[in-house]
Amino acid sequence: MQTNLADFIKDTPDGREADAILRSCVHCGFCNATCPTYQLLGDERDGPRGRIYLIKQVLEGARPTERTQTHLDRCLTCRACETTCPSGVRYARLADIGRAVIAAQVGRPARERLRRGALRRALAEPRVFAPLLALGQALAPLLPAKLRARVPARVPRSDWAPLRHARRMLVLEGCVQPSLAPNINAAASRVLDRLGISLERVPGAGCCGAIDFHLDAGDTARRRMRSLIDAWWPRLEGAEAIVFTASGCGMMLKDYVYALADDAAYRDKARRIAASCRDLSEVLLANRDALRAVCRPATARRVAFHSPCSLQHGLRIRGAVETLLGELGYELTPVPDAHLCCGSAGTYSILQPELSQRLKVAKQTALNCGRPEEILTANIGCLTHLHTGLQTRIRHWIEAVDERIATVA
Repeated sequence: MQTNLADFIKDTPDGREADAILRSCVHCGFCNATCPTYQLLGDERDGPRGRIYLIKQVLEGARPTERTQTHLDRCLTCRACETTCPSGVRYARLADIGRAVIAAQVGRPARERLRRGALRRALAEPRVFAPLLALGQALAPLLPAKLRARVPARVPRSDWAPLRHARRMLVLEGCVQPSLAPNINAAASRVLDRLGISLERVPGAGCCGAIDFHLDAGDTARRRMRSLIDAWWPRLEGAEAIVFTASGCGMMLKDYVYALADDAAYRDKARRIAASCRDLSEVLLANRDALRAVCRPATARRVAFHSPCSLQHGLRIRGAVETLLGELGYELTPVPDAHLCCGSAGTYSILQPELSQRLKVAKQTALNCGRPEEILTANIGCLTHLHTGLQTRIRHWIEAVDERIATVA
């Protein structure tokens, strides 16, 4: 694709990166075939190819409008298009650059700014989110049935494994997961403990910055990234890896390389942090012989695995969880159109409720088509989103693995 970027961005780092990405696109349109919003809306501007053209026009000097912004807001950034693209177009990175430019030029109405600001403050800060969740749970019996169904139930906290092994890994605790599903990381610590690995929590290792980054608050996001790096840095020496159990956070951690590329003080640290990060499935797959030794295969249990977009498209980790579950005796049921997004996508389910709901219902139907006894997934956002209106039990896959270990004497 030929480009002629405007002077305001042409010679900037973002401009040079965007120019290279645009030039790699060959207009083929294969991306539209796997784009969830294009399939729902049928509008070229609501598919990757059309959005690429919109971003190109803006970077070449065309004045964006609220309509331009709407088409980019409707994008889930699921990265299914990147999996499909034969030319390796880094669409998500281009979308990040385009959104930032358009947000600066178009702005947002005061009501929308307030809503996005409230979401950032409520979700990215555990000290704010935890009491708000507790209040919602306390008031749930008084709420109308429709609202009550959306309030996650209280989850009793289980014990973490003690720090007792020479092999050590750090863990990302996250922002909402410690309150919504505290037993995910606890289960991970117990499984790794049986493999001779201690999973260490580090004070201050909370939000990865993704929420701020995707809600027009890039500077705040980068401050969170630096804070997280500072928290981990003194403990990184001697740690085999930084483990994450939420693939959405893991995708953001890997993108620190780009987000902090212009920060001379943190650029190299960001690269090292990103290189150290591992999805839990990668760690267990690398230790699969030891895992099989402490896990006896269960009586065949039918499960459906929902592979989050951040796992299969963003991190390009495919088949790892399914392999582990299969080796532990689980029977995986088929999931049609498993590449399509469930509609969670961070705060997308709040900001784009109609599209998100349609995607959720389609995903729930696909996950249940093989009549699984339960559904497993790998991201707190997907888990929370899919839970509403779902009759089949859904939880994080590491909790199922933990149960297999717990049954061994």
